[in-house]
Amino acid sequence: MFSSLKVRNFRLYWLGMFVSLIGTWVQYVAQSWLVFQLTNSAFLLGVVGFLSTIPVFLLSLFGGVVADRMNKKNVILFTQSAFMFLAFLLAILTQMKVITPSQIMLIALLNGVVMAFDAPARQAVVVELAGKRHLLNAIALSSAAFNSARIIGPALAGIIIAGIGMSGCFYVNGISFLAVIIAFLLIKIDNGPRRGSAGFLRKDVIDGLKFIKDNRIILILISMVGVTSLFGIPYVILMPVFANDVLHVGAKGLGALMSSTGFGAFIGALILARLGDFKYKGRLLIVSSLIFSVSLTLFSLSKIYLLSLIALMVTGVASVTAVSLINTMLQALVPDEFRGRTMSVFMLTFAGFMPFGNLLAGIVTHIWGAPLAVLAGGIICGAFFITLNILYPDIKNI
Repeated sequence: MFSSLKVRNFRLYWLGMFVSLIGTWVQYVAQSWLVFQLTNSAFLLGVVGFLSTIPVFLLSLFGGVVADRMNKKNVILFTQSAFMFLAFLLAILTQMKVITPSQIMLIALLNGVVMAFDAPARQAVVVELAGKRHLLNAIALSSAAFNSARIIGPALAGIIIAGIGMSGCFYVNGISFLAVIIAFLLIKIDNGPRRGSAGFLRKDVIDGLKFIKDNRIILILISMVGVTSLFGIPYVILMPVFANDVLHVGAKGLGALMSSTGFGAFIGALILARLGDFKYKGRLLIVSSLIFSVSLTLFSLSKIYLLSLIALMVTGVASVTAVSLINTMLQALVPDEFRGRTMSVFMLTFAGFMPFGNLLAGIVTHIWGAPLAVLAGGIICGAFFITLNILYPDIKNI
């Protein structure tokens, strides 16, 4: 289950990333609470969330080119330092009580810009840190770190806000980036810059997109991520509606609903890590994608709290299994020279499509209600995955 952690470089990276992810979740909770305290506006909460993710959609392709053409270690050291600076800036402004909603929006936008360059480099460097033999295990354990941090971070944020205030959360996040920076200073990898021709940025983006377009399996895998992000994942933002209006369980029940998804994702990541580098990953990908669609559909129809918790836990297991498998299969199929650009398109479809999926889910919910919005998403995802399985049965043999 933990074989990739035996590799020194990946172990250093994983430990640093885990600490940093906890800090990121601490800041996410505190920042949301700060925005709501300053504005009492749910709309502005959505605006901040949109600003923090839209740069990934607009700039991640260029981030992929940078990951392919520059030293990934140096790129990550720069981006993590930029994240740290922005966290400390937010902490100081909050502590001095001069923070404004517009400043928070600007910092959120800048964080999104940095993320557009950080994410492709971090995704692409994993295979160099862990090796292809441990790739699936490394990606699964990275997912386990993310989901366990999603449980620890918000709880820690509540303690810090109660004890020393919201600025303390931002200071904690700033300090947490030191873990990744120190890890990469200790890591030794040989991935020096590759020289591009003059004006390589535009040409390399076009070359990367052409490579993906001409490779049917890679295009299918990325399309699965895009459909899931647009129609499946937006159920998360509708959880307060289900807790309040559908299941009638209040804020306490909302916490349990959110935790069940995170717990399921954590369990799914550990199971996938235990499987190791097995054959025919495509078969498990199709099965887990269909289970995700079915469990999401069941959740949308459920009026029973316990059944909803179970459905969400299964959804968490299936979603993290599918996304981790796609990540692994992409990195195994793609040559080194296109890895950064391919993973930037992966991030574009995964994180970059989410704001539009959330907007679409919000519109459907406003017109027809949350259960129908989630039901439609589950049916669309299921129909898409079944169609892929019929039209391209060879995906099961990957």
